[in-house]
Amino acid sequence: AFFANKVEHESRHCNGKGLQRQGSSSFDRVYTANQNCGHAYPTFLAVLWCAGLLCSQAPAAFAGLMYLFVRQKYFVGYLGERTQSIPGYLFGKRIILFLFLMSVAGILNYYLVYFFGSDFEIHIKTITSAISPLLLIP
Repeated sequence: AFFANKVEHESRHCNGKGLQRQGSSSFDRVYTANQNCGHAYPTFLAVLWCAGLLCSQAPAAFAGLMYLFVRQKYFVGYLGERTQSIPGYLFGKRIILFLFLMSVAGILNYYLVYFFGSDFEIHIKTITSAISPLLLIP
């Protein structure tokens, strides 16, 4: 809602009438940042749900909250110079990778239990809980 509100505000500020794609460079930046964030959310939601269901809920929830803050930083950085959005973008990629690896670990654990009877769930939860605070390092 915050991103859409910014696009609408910038559109009215630049054109005076409803949403139009032609406008100033500030409108183009806001519109592009909104589109980039909108395109990234389905991937984020998929890996967040998989990591939470298949691996561990607490580290997945922590990474999910971090991702939302990082996307806010990316969006605000995109409103300024384009180089200001790069740290938020790279940080977001790292969080998505963490969630993806959690999902893969959960799937591998499921197959280890199914085929070999070995359950590493406690070890995986311990490792992900220990690694998740490292996401705070820029």
